[in-house]
Amino acid sequence: MTNNYFITGATGAIGSALIPILLQDPETRVTLLLRAASPEDLEGRLQSLYRFWQIDPADTSLRQRVRALRGDVTLPDFGLESADLRTLAAECTHIVHSAGNVRMNLPIEDARRSAVDSTRQIIALARRCARLAKIEFVSTVGVGGRTHGVVPEEWLTGARSFHNTYEQAKAEAEEVVRVELDNRLPTTVHRPSMVVGDSRNGRIIHFQVFYHLCEFLSGRRTFGLAPNFGGARLDIVPADYVAGVIAWSSRSASSRGRIIHSCSGPALALSLNPLRERVRKAFSLAGRRLPPLINLPTGAFTALLSAASLLMPADARRAVRTLPVFLDYLATEQTFANQRSQQLLSDAGLAVPAPEQYLQQVLGYYLENSRRK
Repeated sequence: MTNNYFITGATGAIGSALIPILLQDPETRVTLLLRAASPEDLEGRLQSLYRFWQIDPADTSLRQRVRALRGDVTLPDFGLESADLRTLAAECTHIVHSAGNVRMNLPIEDARRSAVDSTRQIIALARRCARLAKIEFVSTVGVGGRTHGVVPEEWLTGARSFHNTYEQAKAEAEEVVRVELDNRLPTTVHRPSMVVGDSRNGRIIHFQVFYHLCEFLSGRRTFGLAPNFGGARLDIVPADYVAGVIAWSSRSASSRGRIIHSCSGPALALSLNPLRERVRKAFSLAGRRLPPLINLPTGAFTALLSAASLLMPADARRAVRTLPVFLDYLATEQTFANQRSQQLLSDAGLAVPAPEQYLQQVLGYYLENSRRK
């Protein structure tokens, strides 16, 4: 039987890693929802994805199994034409909702539009799909908010505060899934941690949160001023691992109703001070100029950097203004449980890789493909 996947977030780190895995099965077809200003723009975005996936232009058999629809996941019926929506509902067997705006400092209403409104649209579609076998919702371990200690692999319903609007909106979206689905539809919720490039070669479609953090860790954006991180740790996970988990889950009845933490977990999360040294070494070997570090208490660091930013060019000043978001996130001594998830995934051969196995590839790809300054 042909599997027909409807996928949001195809141009994101997870979605772009997932689709080539799904297409390894010749009986799988995928329909991508892409935001585009025009049909020509839609075709251009699809061609960009083909290039990222390194698909041979002559491989028409594979391209025939990919369809792109122009729409917006936050709009009623995704903004699709009625005929496209009817076809989608009639054919769709699997839904993967991985779309999301990962900016942490959006106004809360914008963040809710991205996370909560899109979730409601996905649920509305799912209820129309006569052949639906499975739904995969991509959330984040950040829904734990300011929880101290270990964030559990279960629904989080207690009152809590959040580091940023991204976490808050994702938590609200999870609550929509919990209340409105309540196991009436075959659903798995995936909570990845901070997603980085492919564990094998470092490739990633966009440089997002982790890479901005590395620029700060290097000292290049802060004139060498560096906060004291203490015992703070960072949980990262490669995109290909998260994608592999989602692909497996979409075909597995055993994941139904489960919350899966795709993360390094307490045993493998990186201590920030050693990570900073790894980042600086990689930057230096790549020929990036680095200032000497001046270690400061966090309060003094923030005050001095705020004053120094007044002398910076506009683009550098905007980058520095995002740093308090990172510092707030990193100030919480928090880890994310993954024991249950690893037990579930062990039979599928999906052991989470240690960051030591892929950090060099991830940093190397970034340094080779980012703008040199």
